[in-house]
Amino acid sequence: MKMVWLELNGCSGNIISLLDGADPGFDYMISEMVELVYEHSLMSAEGEEALEHLFALMDQEFILAVEGAVPLKNGGRYQIVGNWQGRSITALEMIQLLGERARYVIAVGACASHGGVSAGRPNPSESVGIQSVLQRRVIQLPGCPCHPDWFLGTLAHLIYFGEPQLDEEGRPVFIYGTSIHRRCERRSYFDQGIFATQLGEPTCMFMLGCRGPMTTTDCPIRKWNERINWPVQANTNCIGCAQFGFPDVMEPFVRYFTLETDREGELVEVLEDE
Repeated sequence: MKMVWLELNGCSGNIISLLDGADPGFDYMISEMVELVYEHSLMSAEGEEALEHLFALMDQEFILAVEGAVPLKNGGRYQIVGNWQGRSITALEMIQLLGERARYVIAVGACASHGGVSAGRPNPSESVGIQSVLQRRVIQLPGCPCHPDWFLGTLAHLIYFGEPQLDEEGRPVFIYGTSIHRRCERRSYFDQGIFATQLGEPTCMFMLGCRGPMTTTDCPIRKWNERINWPVQANTNCIGCAQFGFPDVMEPFVRYFTLETDREGELVEVLEDE
């Protein structure tokens, strides 16, 4: 199966994350799973020669993986993906051209899924996720960045079994079906009401603004960097990067509180910004 990886308005963090994957890794993907036809950060061709690889696919079967959001302002002129026969091709035009022809479309990372950081306030480019500009199903893999296993696992499912079971947001249930909070290694502290008051303490970071209870993915058991560690294990709270609305609805990422005595002499928690 041929595959296109298209980078739109973003930071290229998802292709970097994919390159850091292991067991299987990127080399396995391009040698055993798909024929990667286009990825402008990795391919040697450039300019119209590179775009020829894309336009040659129009009548063939391919999977489209997209990272980055789609700028809509001024007809999409805030992002040009290349020039073709004397005309500038916008990201909006390219995603609509390829997205309607692909066998499957995968939104890789937060920006492609729902706008993410690229659509964060005040969003001067009026960026949106790719589902907003396509009239078809898009498989959503939110995360900042997307874990390489999330992408490769979804890709493998598409190739060998077809489309995986998706939730109401278009995310694969086998990845996004359970909250981080439910499988967190510090869950027992939450159940006992033992909370950290500052980063670095070994107890539950819910009172510091941890977004694990509202974020559904498998970070606690999958972990990152060849499955060595993840944010909570490294003493930082979950910031909800794999949840729709990140980053705006997840801010502030860390909140501090102090313990003060109320009129009845009881200790109460007071957030420092209140």
